Amino acid sequence: MHDASRGARRGLVRLPNPSIGLGIELRGSSGLLWTSLKTLADGPRTTDELAAEVLSLRGNRRAATAAVYTLLGEEASVQVDAHGVWSLVEPEVGPGLEPLREQEWVVVDVETTGGAPGRGHRIIEFAAVHVGGGEIRGEYSTLVNPYRWIPGTVSSVTGIAGSMVADAPSFAEIAPRVVEALRGRVFVGHNARYDWAFVSTELDRCLGRRLSGRRLCTLRIAHRLYPNLYSRSLGALAEHFGIPMEVHHRALEDAAATARLLILLLGCLEEEGVVDWAGLDQFIRRRKKGRRRRTARPVSMDRA
Repeated sequence: MHDASRGARRGLVRLPNPSIGLGIELRGSSGLLWTSLKTLADGPRTTDELAAEVLSLRGNRRAATAAVYTLLGEEASVQVDAHGVWSLVEPEVGPGLEPLREQEWVVVDVETTGGAPGRGHRIIEFAAVHVGGGEIRGEYSTLVNPYRWIPGTVSSVTGIAGSMVADAPSFAEIAPRVVEALRGRVFVGHNARYDWAFVSTELDRCLGRRLSGRRLCTLRIAHRLYPNLYSRSLGALAEHFGIPMEVHHRALEDAAATARLLILLLGCLEEEGVVDWAGLDQFIRRRKKGRRRRTARPVSMDRA
């Protein structure tokens, strides 16, 4: 963790993947620059949109344009086209041709006190499963003391009660281990935005840094591959594909099941001719309209 601590003093913690270069980063979370990057992570914006959403500047277009260019004009992680549309720059690792099978993935699942980190909800259990080379290579999980009340509705779903986390470490105590688990890997989750938001918020709280980098959502991929399934919940997909899940809504069980699902989905993507990031991006966009109805079928876990 010494590399991360030195980076923190420079305002940016880079967690490199030495072979691919697509790993997670932790970026400083304060100020208008971070707000701009967070906004662009949701999709491209025009100069006027950025001025309004980030700087609350409306009406005086010349002043708004000057302010946006002052803020972002020298930021290497963003780009602007001739029409004034800003977007994030993909890592400089070639034309999106990084083979998916060669990526290092970290499948993350969290259990929480509620559904919105922005409303003060906290992580009560964290799990990360490392996937590489088409197999599970390691895992890490722990209960987390949220230092707040766990609602009865959460306990009834997860089985995690306040007494179980009373002696558990705080997120600040496990943060170095979490950063190590994420280092240089693509963030994966079933509804990845949810897990990403909570982990990023917790890291911001204790380190003043938030996640930045590539992520993949197995729920989204399943929607694209299998639009006819009655449900693409993790439990439904696990049952359909014969992925063992003895317990639901516990972080390690869910992360391990998602990891096995990821391996299966990568194989299904290869059958569709999707073998790299560029192909995956095109596949997601292409299948929004006129997509072929793929019939999901049980797949032997020997493939996973």
